[in-house]
Amino acid sequence: MTAAPRPREIACQQVLLDDSSVFSVQWLDLPRHLAENLTPVFLLERYLAHLRRFTLGLVRPRRDGERIRFCLLETSLALLEFSPPRYDDNNETRGLTLEICGGFLVQPALCDRGRLELATEDLGEAIRVRLQLSDFCPLLLGSSRPSLARRWFYRLTQAAIHKVVTVRFLLRLYRELAGPTACVKVVPVRVREGRPT
Repeated sequence: MTAAPRPREIACQQVLLDDSSVFSVQWLDLPRHLAENLTPVFLLERYLAHLRRFTLGLVRPRRDGERIRFCLLETSLALLEFSPPRYDDNNETRGLTLEICGGFLVQPALCDRGRLELATEDLGEAIRVRLQLSDFCPLLLGSSRPSLARRWFYRLTQAAIHKVVTVRFLLRLYRELAGPTACVKVVPVRVREGRPT
């Protein structure tokens, strides 16, 4: 009888920074033979399809020209709106960045802050797949000085949903590449200092 493969680790951190913006990062290191052909565009397409599937169609990614909007059901209400993707490619890291430029879930005065990055990083024997949300100012926090109640409400709702969606995306991607029995475990990491969300 063959021993079950050891679970791969999904590293995860979500924190509220001093300016009350959100930093969230999750990554998974995959064997090179499984992931060396992954591209940022492939990751984006898979992520958008996963978001719609995971939310049972409640959130529907749409493209308006080169912009991407996360809309609520069939309405035109954009929960988040992103500028056209910006691509980065160097020797070790290939990625794309979606700059937040609006949406119902963003504080109106700070709707030009925040970005979502999808990237692959060559680690030698492994390829790291990383999703990172930076400088995001959620409407639920209300301001740069949110009350304790607002922080907890954000933590128990939007922050929790984002973490689950992202972790499930990395698990789904891993199972696509390695087979349906592939498993993971989530481990905390510290990349930035801040209050946990």
